[in-house]
Amino acid sequence: MSPAPLPELDPAFFDAAQTARAWPFEEARKLVKRLEKSGKGEALFETGYGPSGLPHIGTFGEVARTTMVRTAFRLLTRDEIPTRLICFSDDLDGMRKIPDTVPSKEAMEPHLQKPLTSVPDPWTNEFTSFGDHNNAMLRRFLDTFGFDYEFASATDYYKSGKFDAVLLRAAERYDDIMKVMLPTLGAERQATYSPFLPISPISGRVLYVPMKEVNAKDGTITFADEDGGDTTLPVTGGNVKLQWKPDFGMRWAALGVDFEMFGKDHQTNQVLYDRICAILGGTPPEHYVYELFLDSEGQKISKSKGNGLTIDEWLTYASTESLGLYMFQKPRVAKRLHFDVIPRQVDDYYAHVAAYQTQDVAARLENPAFHVHYGDVPNPEVPLSFALLLNLVATANAQETKVLWGFISRYIPGASAASHPELDKLAGYAVRYFNDKVKPLKTYRAATEQERAALQDLHDRLAAHEGSIDAEELQNLVYEIGKTHQFEPLRDWFKAIYQVLLGEDQGPRFGSFIALFGVAETRALIAEALAGKLLKTA
Repeated sequence: MSPAPLPELDPAFFDAAQTARAWPFEEARKLVKRLEKSGKGEALFETGYGPSGLPHIGTFGEVARTTMVRTAFRLLTRDEIPTRLICFSDDLDGMRKIPDTVPSKEAMEPHLQKPLTSVPDPWTNEFTSFGDHNNAMLRRFLDTFGFDYEFASATDYYKSGKFDAVLLRAAERYDDIMKVMLPTLGAERQATYSPFLPISPISGRVLYVPMKEVNAKDGTITFADEDGGDTTLPVTGGNVKLQWKPDFGMRWAALGVDFEMFGKDHQTNQVLYDRICAILGGTPPEHYVYELFLDSEGQKISKSKGNGLTIDEWLTYASTESLGLYMFQKPRVAKRLHFDVIPRQVDDYYAHVAAYQTQDVAARLENPAFHVHYGDVPNPEVPLSFALLLNLVATANAQETKVLWGFISRYIPGASAASHPELDKLAGYAVRYFNDKVKPLKTYRAATEQERAALQDLHDRLAAHEGSIDAEELQNLVYEIGKTHQFEPLRDWFKAIYQVLLGEDQGPRFGSFIALFGVAETRALIAEALAGKLLKTA
């Protein structure tokens, strides 16, 4: 999922991009204007990562969305301006609490408040520190999705001197930074606050202590160390790091970041980041603030509560591309991130990909598939929907995909897992999703007298269609029976079919289901439902 090979695109894409309305283009246009004004010859994108935990679904979303904007920028500029994406790890941050996932909390306790890259790796001897371990997990995570990025470590940047010039400027403009920060703090916090966090030479901990002196001429700070005595340290060379809010602005100024997006929880601090960036001689980057995810109850997702959906859980039941679609759609609207959103995203993804094949260039740039694939949209052959496969799994009681292929190969003569690998992958997702997430919640109900008569009629009249795979003809038959038995509105007839035969409130186009499942099998299913056997099974 790296940026598309833009030079291979039809030149018409570059022309159409100038008026494209999709949100990545709107954000990229701001960046084009920024570079036109500054004369800068490169666009630098950044995403941030806190390595106290492992990468998560939000990490994917932030990098994927940033890459969408980056791709749009490359199109708007005809790929003539170089772009870079830095994924920055704040690994010099002190370990404020011990993660629940470590093998031994007791072994980690002596290292509380030490920089994450000074805390031993709690799992293996493969990495030199806890921070290095989690950084490696981040890089592995991003590489899995094929993102094009440069990894940056705060520890390396602070210690190597890459931040030294701006840190010295922070010492010179200490009072200006304090004027920005102090009004945002309570009285007690104001009394001890400093944007500089020294790393104690005695304990190795990151200290939250007031400054006794900030010497701008020498570039040093003086503070009371953990033994009670005064210690003076240079602000350069990794001896000191900045508090996280000033650190945002410092990093933007030091690196010349042009674009960074972040969650709504950062929005109130954005003005602080920007002002500190300006104080330190930089120009604040273009921002994009996205909404946070909600759980199934509409509550904000919390890592500590574990009330969200992990990326591993999503990818157990659906493709990366379906997750990419979820991230693309309405980033500024709070959306539920729960298992029940997956089927719709899967089918919508394939619908967008199918539509892309017949669209003109302008429409393609508005199509989510273009942004999900960063311009390099495939054309997989997927003739069946995820929703239809889920119902097939249910009625066939399938525990593995080869059961489904018995039905699929009859519906699509000559089709096999080898000839339709994308469909086979989708069938595998359907088997897992149904058995794990749908089956435990299925609830069948008995038919009413009206529904019983209509279902019996459907059962009897299907006999004349034995062996048919004509989905449209079968769908018309279902419609006809619903009208004959005077269902008003007609959707109540289909709702009855789904609830009585499939144990769900909604389902696929039923004519397509009959064609796939089989006429004889559908008649048997109706007979079982009317005999009350499905109720007993449930």
